[in-house]
Amino acid sequence: MNNVAISETLEKRGSTEWFVQERFGMFIHWGLYAMPARHEWVKKRELIPEDKYNIYFKHFDPDMFDPQQWAKIAAEAGMKYVVITTKHHEGFCLWDSQLTDYKATNTPAGKDLLREIIDAFRLEGIRIGLYHSLIDWNHPDFRIDDLHPLKGLQSNDRRVQEKYTDYLHGQVRELLTMYGKIDILWFDYSYPAGRRYFDDDYDGKGKNDWRSEALLELVRELAPEIILNDRLDLDGGWDVKTPEQITPENGVIIDGKPVVWEACQTLSGSWGYHRDESSWRDADDLLRSLITCVSGDGNLLLNVGPTSRGYIDERAIDRLKGMSKWMKYHERSIRGCTRAPDNFIPPKHCAYTWNPANKRLYLHIFAWPHGKLFLNGLEERFEYAQFLYDGSEVINVKLQPKVKDYLEKQSFYPKNALCLALPLSRPPVIIPVIEIFLK
Repeated sequence: MNNVAISETLEKRGSTEWFVQERFGMFIHWGLYAMPARHEWVKKRELIPEDKYNIYFKHFDPDMFDPQQWAKIAAEAGMKYVVITTKHHEGFCLWDSQLTDYKATNTPAGKDLLREIIDAFRLEGIRIGLYHSLIDWNHPDFRIDDLHPLKGLQSNDRRVQEKYTDYLHGQVRELLTMYGKIDILWFDYSYPAGRRYFDDDYDGKGKNDWRSEALLELVRELAPEIILNDRLDLDGGWDVKTPEQITPENGVIIDGKPVVWEACQTLSGSWGYHRDESSWRDADDLLRSLITCVSGDGNLLLNVGPTSRGYIDERAIDRLKGMSKWMKYHERSIRGCTRAPDNFIPPKHCAYTWNPANKRLYLHIFAWPHGKLFLNGLEERFEYAQFLYDGSEVINVKLQPKVKDYLEKQSFYPKNALCLALPLSRPPVIIPVIEIFLK
């Protein structure tokens, strides 16, 4: 590619209009690593050689695989798109790739698992995203680097990285031509020396190893509207930033401008199924992450890691059911919402989301206050307020001018604030939301 062609490709963008409306998606990490059930990086963490790791390939048999149930769980939780691991760093492919034998159709599973997942989620009206690892610890030409399980155990004498990169591009072509319209392509990930948390002499891989410009051109050619993430080690060409395991409270700013972003997070400390991992987050914490993302003009992509038998862990289902119950009554404070205007500053322990289409403000209350709640800057624009869970009125307390003036002078009452009278008892929902109608 010449410099002009590269520049034009980097400037192309996918269609994010729907993405910034939906706000909530499901991430699915599923592969052979569900069998050892000790983290998706188990092959690297325990330096498992290929001949030992192949025992999982030999016995992978998800006899309880039910993608329709996965899709229903996602839909009930209010998730409107899904991102599925087609291949993680271990190199195992969930689809019937014609470029490798290391795939689900050659295991006891005996079928294209990716196709069934895509079909099931589409039936629920959920948009489809594909995660594809740039890394491949199984491929014989993938050059051994400092992240490889064989680091220090084998040489690179017979490995030709260019052959692997051809394979990578070929598989991306398969994924974008075999399954109809794909809405999101989620690459993972680049780690060139001297970047991120790596040392200057770190032996990693970046855009030259992936031929990222050519890969980007291929993606834009095959799927012009697709949403592409930011992990190809390119200065442009991406549509969405993907902060991992954090919740940016004030959004994501690049070169002084807000950008489309999505936080990707786990329910516990692992992306893949981890039998003995115990740091599970509760529904309250997960909902706070979702609300905080939306209040910062971002999305949340929340991960589940199915078991090797093919069902979603009960611990995950329990958390998602908690989110489902809340979303049933509060979805409109999330869907179609964004950051509130800068002059709307929420009270302490609260967060605003804002629907610009109908000019409604949503106040999410994380810690229940006693008796009254003061909202700065809303006095002149207030029309009506109600709890979102049941539509019951929240009264605007009208103070006599002399009383108000006295309280303001004593700093008991913020100037130009709206005062809402709250019940002494917290409403029976995880996070109460007040819907405020503005003039």
